Amino acid sequence: MRIGMILDNVYPPDPRVENEALELIKDGHEVFLFCLTYGEEKIVEEIKGIQVRRYKTNSFEYKMSALVYTIPVYTFLMKKKIKDFILKNKIEAIHIHDMRIAQAAFDANDRDLPTVLDLHENRPEIMRFYPHMQKLKGKLLVSINKWIKKEEEFAKKASKVIVVTEESKKELADRAGISRDKIIVVPNTVRREFFDNVRDSSIPFNKSEGDFVLLYLGDTGERRGLDTVFESMVNLKQVIPNLIFVVVGKSSQRLESKVSQLGLENEVKIMGWQNNVTFPEWIRNSDVCLSPLHRNIHHDTTYANKIFQYMAIGKPLLVSDAIAQKHVVEKVKAGVVHRAKDADDFTQKLLGLYEDNMLRDIMGKNGSNFVKNKFTWDITSKDLKTLYEKLA
Repeated sequence: MRIGMILDNVYPPDPRVENEALELIKDGHEVFLFCLTYGEEKIVEEIKGIQVRRYKTNSFEYKMSALVYTIPVYTFLMKKKIKDFILKNKIEAIHIHDMRIAQAAFDANDRDLPTVLDLHENRPEIMRFYPHMQKLKGKLLVSINKWIKKEEEFAKKASKVIVVTEESKKELADRAGISRDKIIVVPNTVRREFFDNVRDSSIPFNKSEGDFVLLYLGDTGERRGLDTVFESMVNLKQVIPNLIFVVVGKSSQRLESKVSQLGLENEVKIMGWQNNVTFPEWIRNSDVCLSPLHRNIHHDTTYANKIFQYMAIGKPLLVSDAIAQKHVVEKVKAGVVHRAKDADDFTQKLLGLYEDNMLRDIMGKNGSNFVKNKFTWDITSKDLKTLYEKLA
C-alpha cells in the first residue's frame, strides 16, 4: 500500500514518525512523507527507505498555523500542497500526524482515501500551557474550545484514530462519542537499538564515587515539575551527602533563578540539550530517574517517553501521580510515585529509595525486563501494522 504520511514540520527528526514509517516499510508498504522545509534541503529524498517529499514554507505560514482554527489561511495554503503530494505519489491511504494540519489533509482528500488520524498528544489541552496562550493576545485570537471541537470532528471523520495510551483512548472515545473499536493505541516506546547497540558516548559529566545522582531528561517547562525537585533538594541535601541533580534539557532564566534562589548552585547541573545517542550514558550515570509532571488532562493521558528510556537501562523511577505514568510504573513495580507539586512527599519517597539500595536494584530490573520483553517498539507497533493490513 502506498501510504502518505502528512507532517506539518521539518524532517528529520521526529522519532514517532520515523518509527511508524520504518515499521510499515518492513511490513511491505511504501511510505511517502509530506513535510516542510524553510531552507535548501532536497525536495525529494529517501531516508532509511522513507520517501521524503518536502514542500517550501516560510515564517508567515508558520505564524498562521497557530491560528489555523481561527483564520483558515494555513489550511488553504497547505491544502494545495497536500493535494499535489497525494496526486504525484499516487497515495492510497493518508496518515495525518497530529491536529494542526488535519483540516488541510481532510480537505485535500477529494478521492475519499482511507484516512488515519495519529494524535501524538492531547493538543488542545497542552496548548493551554503554551507561552503565547498566557498572553491576552493569544487568548483573544485562539479558542481552545474550538480546537477541542475540531479534534472531536476529525476523530469522527477519520477511518481510524491512533492515540498513545489507553487513558487517552477512553477520554477521546467518551468525549467525541465514538466507538473505542475505532481507536488503536500505539505508545511511544524505545527501539531495541536504544539498549542493544551499546556505544561509548562521551558526556560532559562524570559521576564520582559516593555521588547520589538524580536525573531528568527532557523539556524543562514549568509544567514538567522540576520546581518540585528543587524545593525538595533544600532538605534532601542536608540528609544525602554528595546529592546531585542532573538536568539534561534546555536551561532558562527561570530555572537558573530558581536554583540560585534556593542556594542549589553546587547540587544542580543543568547540562543543556544533548544528542539523544548519549541518553543511555546519562541514564547509566544516575541512581534515580525522575518524571515529576504536573497533573493535567494532557499529562494524565500520555506517557513521557523518558520513563521507558529510564527503564530500558535498568534504573528505578520516581514519578508524579499523573495517571498514565502512575499506572505503568506501579503495574511494573519499576519505581515510586509521589503526589504532583508536593515537595514534601517527593522528599519522603526519594529518601525511601536512597535508604534501600536493594529496592532500587529490584525496581531497575523490573523496569528493564518489562521494556525489553513487552514494551519495545517492535512489540507495541503490532496494532499499527494490523490496522494497515486491514486497510490494504
